Amino acid sequence: MDSQCSSSVGSRATQGGLGNINSTLVSSRIESYEAGEKKCISDVRRTFCLFVTFDLLFVTLLWIIELNVNGGIQEQLMQEVLQYDYHKSFFDIFLLAVFRFAALILAYAVCKVRHWWAIAITTAITTGFLIVKVVVSKLLSQGAFGYLLPIISFILAWIETWLLDFKVLPQEAGDEIRYLSVQSVADQEPLLYPGPVSEGQFYSPPESMADSDEDLDDKLDLEKPIV
Repeated sequence: MDSQCSSSVGSRATQGGLGNINSTLVSSRIESYEAGEKKCISDVRRTFCLFVTFDLLFVTLLWIIELNVNGGIQEQLMQEVLQYDYHKSFFDIFLLAVFRFAALILAYAVCKVRHWWAIAITTAITTGFLIVKVVVSKLLSQGAFGYLLPIISFILAWIETWLLDFKVLPQEAGDEIRYLSVQSVADQEPLLYPGPVSEGQFYSPPESMADSDEDLDDKLDLEKPIV
């Protein structure tokens, strides 16, 4: 009897402990996801936005170097901006980087879009514009920057597409699916688990010595012969 009581007590205590552990794990996962949702932007999306900013800064730096190499920044700005010529100027490649930066930051940092349509538009416009410019213009005859700026802009635009399509959107979708699954498990589990049962609930006190002595005297009186 004692062994059965102790085993039942142990099993109930174990179930209560496991229930408490499971509820703690579920609640901690939900709290961690909700804390991540409270951020303005996810970590992987922030990395993407930083790369978009790097795209703009890198193309701008290359364009400034090109202006300085070809005879001074002020003179070249006059020729490439005020006297813009599609066949010779690199100013439109700089504007293309500004367009990519503005469109992608507005879509994926400000509006927090979870679709690839914005990056598809910017990449398609960048690719088409650069291909036409390289074919029609005379950039290839202007030295190393005639090759470098179009190629760098083309590569950066497609790296941004790869980052968003294969890193940002799948990871955020996976995080949302995991949160929903954990939330459903938390809703199905009971809020209260049976606590550990104390051994005192199954304790039966021993018979008192006074009652046992009285019963023994009664038995002896009955066994005495009647004279």
